[in-house]
Amino acid sequence: MHRSFPFVVVSVFQSALALVQKDGVGKLPALGWNSWNAFACDVSEEKIMTAANEMVNLGLKDAGYEYVNVDDCWSVKAGRNSSTNQLIPDPTTFPSGIKGLAKKIHALGLKIGIYSDDGTTTCAGYPASLGYESLDAATFAAWGIDYLKYDDCNVPPEWMDQYESCVPEPRDSYPGPFQNGTCPPKYYSRPPPPASYDWSTSNTTKRYNIMRDALFAQNRTILFSLCNGGQAEVSTWASATGNSWRMSGDITPNWSRIVYILNENSFLLNSVDFWGHNDADMLEVGNGNLTLEENRSHFAFWAAMKSPLIIGTALDELSSELVDVLKNRYLLAFNQDAVFGTPAKPYKWGTNADWTWNSTSPAEYWSGASGNGTLVLAFNPLASAVQKEIVWREVPELNSGGAAFEVTDVWTGENVGCVSGGINRTAASHETVGFVVGTECQGTLQSSNSVGSLRSQTSSVRSGPMTSGDGRGVKPVREDL
Repeated sequence: MHRSFPFVVVSVFQSALALVQKDGVGKLPALGWNSWNAFACDVSEEKIMTAANEMVNLGLKDAGYEYVNVDDCWSVKAGRNSSTNQLIPDPTTFPSGIKGLAKKIHALGLKIGIYSDDGTTTCAGYPASLGYESLDAATFAAWGIDYLKYDDCNVPPEWMDQYESCVPEPRDSYPGPFQNGTCPPKYYSRPPPPASYDWSTSNTTKRYNIMRDALFAQNRTILFSLCNGGQAEVSTWASATGNSWRMSGDITPNWSRIVYILNENSFLLNSVDFWGHNDADMLEVGNGNLTLEENRSHFAFWAAMKSPLIIGTALDELSSELVDVLKNRYLLAFNQDAVFGTPAKPYKWGTNADWTWNSTSPAEYWSGASGNGTLVLAFNPLASAVQKEIVWREVPELNSGGAAFEVTDVWTGENVGCVSGGINRTAASHETVGFVVGTECQGTLQSSNSVGSLRSQTSSVRSGPMTSGDGRGVKPVREDL
């Protein structure tokens, strides 16, 4: 019997195809939780269920978070089932099996994600899916899986790409620098591609497309999340393969790494729209020694760039202050906006000249359109407090002649009122101030009003329902170290 696939590849961008799935799955950035950043390989059914229950108890489910994702190390490391070749959930750490765990998570009104890899073993050395794509996709569907994170480790030589792409990040063989965001000859372990090379014909693309087709042959809609560390110029082809794709190497709970990824992704945002999203990696909110201001800035920009927002911390240990960050209704509403699929983008670099590639001091002034108004962010990358001035006529979405607008502070929820010309705020070190700028008005309020850092502001924004191509391209100028 013929059965139609539950997806279609259509042209929704000016120059790219997009993967459109049933029931709107993947149209907007995924919201959820993943086990890796909190637990790495020390993962278990008990910890997954703790996270699922906390998503409900803390109001994260009500705020829109829905996926509970099991990362690497969930299976028997010794190999597959000798009779069926199926992957085997570890009976010690997952006594209910993945199917039993999925039933528990679904009973909470949530969805479950699983992890695999397009090589011979996963990044942690567990059985992977290369050569078993159809079997594994069928197994995942039978277990009730809703989301697949598909990694890119341990690829055998016959499946390696002929060429190597530039991912301008330090590594053991070449620590940098990356002038203008480019890679010099000494970066490459394989030849770089000729200028005319089409990465959609690469072995990396083929490996991911094999799993895509295997997933879509199932009677279950499974969101497909590509995790190949930004390799193979993934943003140029992945929108026809999956609904999100990693644009960088792994995140860590270090401010320097978070800012590095922010800078990197700021030059890649033209590939983001409905159905396809640059994945800036899982959130580190609640991990490491990040300050409140750093946690807020991290979350604000991941939301504004329309990255999937996948929490990566132990929810039962998370402070209420940081729970409120993850539930910020204005930033979540922008990330999940049903009217505009494009992300916020830089409109002014601030400390540096516009279009400067700077891995420690990225673009500071960002804006993006949404059904609720224009989101405007001003970021302080410096080690001391500074005054940040947002001028309406400089904001691309607001430069059509309006002099005054209704303004809401995204962190306090305060209705600032009708503000003429622009607005000032004092931003502490590594802090981001943000506003939703709404309808035009007849304003008299001066733009020089300022407050102290967000630590001193008394109210926080809780979650709640929100009613729902500007030409900013990608052209890095230089690396200012």
